[in-house]
Amino acid sequence: MDDLPLILASQSPRRRQLLADAGFIFTVRPPDANAENRRQPNETPKHYVNRLALQKANNVAAKLEQGLIIACDTVVLCKDRILEKPADRDDARQMLRFSRGQVQSVLSGLCLLAKSVPENAGTTIAGTDKTTLLMQPITDSEIEDYLDSGLWCGKAGAFGYQDRHDWLSVIEGSESNIVGLPMELLRQMLGNLKPNIYSAPFSGQITE
Repeated sequence: MDDLPLILASQSPRRRQLLADAGFIFTVRPPDANAENRRQPNETPKHYVNRLALQKANNVAAKLEQGLIIACDTVVLCKDRILEKPADRDDARQMLRFSRGQVQSVLSGLCLLAKSVPENAGTTIAGTDKTTLLMQPITDSEIEDYLDSGLWCGKAGAFGYQDRHDWLSVIEGSESNIVGLPMELLRQMLGNLKPNIYSAPFSGQITE
């Protein structure tokens, strides 16, 4: 059986970099802008990120004859409030002021959808990863310096762990999950697929 082509359903440069650094060969096919729905009333954060990941995967799958599609959605939870990507600088400032000095959770829904393989037609598996981190009580001046950098754009919670700030530290869980794609969970889920459905070259040092 020929391997399915690996498809990343995301335009995130951070997710692309994580996959590439791990040695995977893949194609990028972002979902349509309207592929995701807003959070529904009484929807838990876990269900929310899992649903969005599935919607992204289904949206991309509808355009392809075959492929193993990876889709992910990530949010930050702080004091029971969901922090997604900031709409603008003011929104980012409010998020950072709200989050400083707080323990937070980064929650990702990860979906693998295998399409057009006779033995696995339409196979979909999903998982959720959670990382706990602490943001130091940074000052307004430090927040403004970070906002000036523009690095907050497009990042859940208005911060990027990969920017190597000394005001962010992991308490428990995966660092790659904070960046946007939980690589440990991805490898576990790939291993749960039917044997030979996908075998990727892999050169990273991911610990399962």
